[in-house]
Amino acid sequence: MQQTNDDQQVVITGLGFVLPGAESRDDVWRTLRDGVSQIDVLPETITGGVTAGSVSRVGARVRDFDHTKHVPDLPDAFTKRYSREILMVLSAVEQARRDADLTIGDSVTEPQRVGVIGSSSRGPIEWWSQTARGRALDPENPPIDVDQAIFASLPGSPATLSAIRLGAQGTVTTLSNACVAGHQSIAFAVQSLRAGQADVMILVGHETPFVPEMLRLYSSPSAGVLSRAQGDPRQTIKPYDRRRDGFAFGEGAVAMVLETRAHAERRQRQPYAAVGSAVSLSEAGHATRMDLSGRFTAELISKATAAAGHPVEDLDYICGHGTATRYNDVAESRALRLVYGDDRAGWPPLGSIKPVFGHLLGASGLLNCAAVALVLRNQCLVPTINCVEVDPECDHDHVQEGARPALVRRALSLSFAIGSQSSAVALEKVA
Repeated sequence: MQQTNDDQQVVITGLGFVLPGAESRDDVWRTLRDGVSQIDVLPETITGGVTAGSVSRVGARVRDFDHTKHVPDLPDAFTKRYSREILMVLSAVEQARRDADLTIGDSVTEPQRVGVIGSSSRGPIEWWSQTARGRALDPENPPIDVDQAIFASLPGSPATLSAIRLGAQGTVTTLSNACVAGHQSIAFAVQSLRAGQADVMILVGHETPFVPEMLRLYSSPSAGVLSRAQGDPRQTIKPYDRRRDGFAFGEGAVAMVLETRAHAERRQRQPYAAVGSAVSLSEAGHATRMDLSGRFTAELISKATAAAGHPVEDLDYICGHGTATRYNDVAESRALRLVYGDDRAGWPPLGSIKPVFGHLLGASGLLNCAAVALVLRNQCLVPTINCVEVDPECDHDHVQEGARPALVRRALSLSFAIGSQSSAVALEKVA
């Protein structure tokens, strides 16, 4: 990514969330800082249709969601046609808009210079699964009737309906590239902003994966990435721990407002963080696992920091993909060895937030970056919970002791995806 002047610098000015147990910026920060896992046992309505013991039965679900707390002005005539996923997205986007104090169409922000990019790995799979089955998986949230489900059935609806509500008339689209789509939405937004094609880009990641088909698919022997751990569900995901056996799904929506620093200054907004670079590469290797040598990820880290204009030694924290699968955890640690050498005392802390909110798939990269932005704003590293008995190959600083106040100037978010995809986003504290 080409170096820029201060006016072209891209900054994060607004965040919004609808996540399990957390429906605000402050809720999300407290939950991450305190390391409170939101993973719980899934209801029988979701897992009861599959053979006992054949699938993972835990996950982080959004419960008791009420969109009227966030978008009380949304007419009933609309909501009866909008799925739970769409309503969560509209709620997160409205939070982010308010957080950024953004008014599209005022004297500063021209509607045609504002775009929206969504990211989701599966889109409206919850609606399609329930409709195909002819029954609700959650009696409190029945699917929209087919004759009213044009919006509920389309993967791009959350982004397009957000744009309509906002009055954003620039580019509106949705990306679907497994777990790197959130990072790629940032990369595309940054390109548009730095090229002068837009002043503001609103990003939203969304995922509602709790359907029997997804649980069976990711629990199958050919995948085997969902944890089957018994006991306390909050301890299900154990990144970088020798006892790890996979992840659990999470769901929800994450929204982020990006704009040029010049535009933010005209609006007198203080950013959370600046985006130094966003790099997305294809390993063009194995279709279902990352390069286990760590070489490709090491190159990715080096490219991302170089594009951000600083050496790898300046990183104060890395928010890893951290799925608690052997391939992911070991490859990340091997990459750090290649980048920094064998002296692990010189490595930046490597953490994971997935034990808290689960794996949000197509929304996970955006959530990672939002978490890093909060770390930079609060100057505090969040813990990697459930990392207790560290794998000897991952034996370095995972912030195991709990939240750690620290000087955090530059940080990196990593994402990896099925299909041999890798990505990194470099974020930095705004002076």
